[in-house]
Amino acid sequence: MSRIGKIPVKVPAGVKVSFNNSTITVEGPKGKLAQSYHNVINFESKDGEIVVTRVNDEKQTKSFHGLYRNLLNNMVIGVSAGFTRVLVINGVGYRAEVQGSILVMNLGFSNDVYVGIPEGITLKSEANGRLLISGIDKQEVGEFASQIRKLRAPEPYKGKGIRYEDEHIRRKVGKSGVK
Repeated sequence: MSRIGKIPVKVPAGVKVSFNNSTITVEGPKGKLAQSYHNVINFESKDGEIVVTRVNDEKQTKSFHGLYRNLLNNMVIGVSAGFTRVLVINGVGYRAEVQGSILVMNLGFSNDVYVGIPEGITLKSEANGRLLISGIDKQEVGEFASQIRKLRAPEPYKGKGIRYEDEHIRRKVGKSGVK
């Protein structure tokens, strides 16, 4: 049995989960999410928990078992608490500010970089070079953070660029100038 799939998903108070027509719908205080699923996976609701089971023991079905359990868990966490990724911008003159639904970034290029903020994502720019990306869909938050990081990935010599807050950049020594 799948180690991840056999763990029941706890549903907190205020979150409503429904399953119909091969679609999971989760509603909570922060919003509503929906996800389609294959018919080889079954969901049973018991005492504020949802147990995920599978129909057979084929390899693909076992993969779906853990996948849909984790997707359901992420949806429940997203609509109740939400997800946040923090980016840190390092570099002299590097900065980011939110102007309506557009993120304006100065990253050392000749022109500013403009990035449109997708629906369901909120950005908050702090003075110390931190950028907080939050939303209810874990995949969207992670994907948007990844796209912003790609604009100026951190370089190993001075550490300039955009990195995740929990990311460690391996630094290189550089030229010594002594023969």
